[in-house]
Amino acid sequence: MQSIAISDRTLDLLEALGPGQSVERKVEKLAEQELLRRLARYQLTDYTLRRKYGLTLEEFEAESIVQKRGYSFEVESDHQDWDLAVDGIHTVQRQLTRLRGLSIDT
Repeated sequence: MQSIAISDRTLDLLEALGPGQSVERKVEKLAEQELLRRLARYQLTDYTLRRKYGLTLEEFEAESIVQKRGYSFEVESDHQDWDLAVDGIHTVQRQLTRLRGLSIDT
């Protein structure tokens, strides 16, 4: 286990978040909340692009939509955003599983 120094100001802020909990638990809780925020952002991007194209990312790629739409900037940009979002969803889900102390099957 490592030790870190935390300023009194930061400790006061952490204490206000959850009196009686350990500093480690409070930091874990903050990390979990940030991961959940990121997950929601990635899921929103995935949902928006699924609705826009009527496909999953895998279907979008298999059907060569970027090529079919003439490699337009919008479609290429959507593809990059979508790929990042789907990868982000998987990454954040693994991080949440690890943070929560659950076994990871993948």
